[in-house]
Amino acid sequence: MLRLNPKRDPNKPCVYVGMTGLPVDHRFENHKNGYKAARLVRKYGVRLMPELYAHLNPMPYEHAVQMEKDLADDLRVQGYAVVGGT
Repeated sequence: MLRLNPKRDPNKPCVYVGMTGLPVDHRFENHKNGYKAARLVRKYGVRLMPELYAHLNPMPYEHAVQMEKDLADDLRVQGYAVVGGT
């Protein structure tokens, strides 16, 4: 993870970026319960941060594929350590 986030600001949290067709809180609950879960979210996930993504929802799937990558890149530039976003 450090290799992917060389400019991480240690004062900012590590965030997971993904896309879903479910309500975001439901998807987070699925991660925490181990259903189609990202291992790091299941183990370390604490809370959602809607201030980072709420303005982007909803959007068509085709746009979401690109936005996932763009959001991950933007958050890295802002100093977040990002997992996902591929």
